[in-house]
Parts: sequence; structure tokens; C-alpha cells
Amino acid sequence: MAITSLSQLDFNGSYTYSEYLKWKFDEYVELIRGKIFPMSAPMSQHQRIVGNLYLDLGNHLRGKHCQVFIAPFDVRLPTYNDTGALVADTDTVVQPDICVICDPEKVDRRGCNGVPDMIIEVLSPSTAKKDLNEKFNLYQEVGVKEYWVVFPDAEEISVYLLENETYRLMNQYQENDQAPVNTLPGLVINLSDIFTHP
Repeated sequence: MAITSLSQLDFNGSYTYSEYLKWKFDEYVELIRGKIFPMSAPMSQHQRIVGNLYLDLGNHLRGKHCQVFIAPFDVRLPTYNDTGALVADTDTVVQPDICVICDPEKVDRRGCNGVPDMIIEVLSPSTAKKDLNEKFNLYQEVGVKEYWVVFPDAEEISVYLLENETYRLMNQYQENDQAPVNTLPGLVINLSDIFTHP
């Protein structure tokens, strides 16, 4: 039976990427370890911050081999079985707000097949718990080297770097701080430009 509505899915069930591709509804969802996480439309503040970060990253990367992508953009992360072998049909497809990919072989017509070098998530009330828990643990486990968590209300950014397979909080930036992007040497983000107000 064709899945044409989000309500037809079993939220207690488990799904794979091949099943995900067959869904014919307009809503965006993420699959994390087979479980469905619906996504809601972001607020204007969220989109303003995402847009400012994307512009800074994109301008820096123009003409370089790394690429930056903005949601919606499917990122298929690897899934391993109990013996540690890679599973062909992954059960994890996420939509990071922003991701940087430096290996062009990972980018195909459907999105990213593999682990991005850097991911940025801008928190919103509907995603904060997922971004700080499920996604934090997932990105750490699959080996995303640099993870930025942006707190819009506090106008703060927490930067995590992967060291010995574990995220270490490198710094928390706020107000007029300048945050270096470890994945992209030479790029520094001015927070005053990111948290602009209309």
C-alpha cells in the first residue's frame, strides 16, 4: 500500500531508507535508528540565523572543494549491525540545518551518502531535545568531526569537536565573540553578524 499521508505510518515501528523513499507526502521527517521524527516549519528567527551562517560558509567555500548544504537535504548516515558490519539499507536519514561535506564522493543526486565533516543545528522549541540528545549522540557515534549547536534565544553557540570518538565542548560563544570554524581553517564567524535583528 502506498504511503501518502504521515498518519499512515506506525510511529512505534522501524523503517529503512528504501521505505522512506517510497513515502509520497509533503511533510518532512527524519529517521533516526529507524524511528520517525516529524519536522515542523521553522520560525523566522531560526531561518534568519540559518541563512546568515549559510552565507558566511558559502562565501568562504566559493571555489573550494568543500561544499555547504542547507535543509531540506537528506543525509544518509551509516548503520551497522550487531557484529559491526555496515548495513546496506540504512535506517538513519537526517536533515541538518547546515552541513559541510569535504568529500565530493559522498554527494549524489539524493543528498549526502555518508558522514558530513561539520553539522550545525539551530535549536527551536520543537527540535531542541532531539538536537541535544538523539542527534548529539548519533553525530558523535558516526564521527561528525565538528558539531555546532546554536541557541537562538540566548544568542549563543556551543562548539563540539570529536576527540577519541567523543565530543568535547571546545567553547561557548556569545554576543560579539568570533568563533573559528575548525573544519575550515581561516574562517571565523562573527556572532554579531549571525544574530542580527530586523
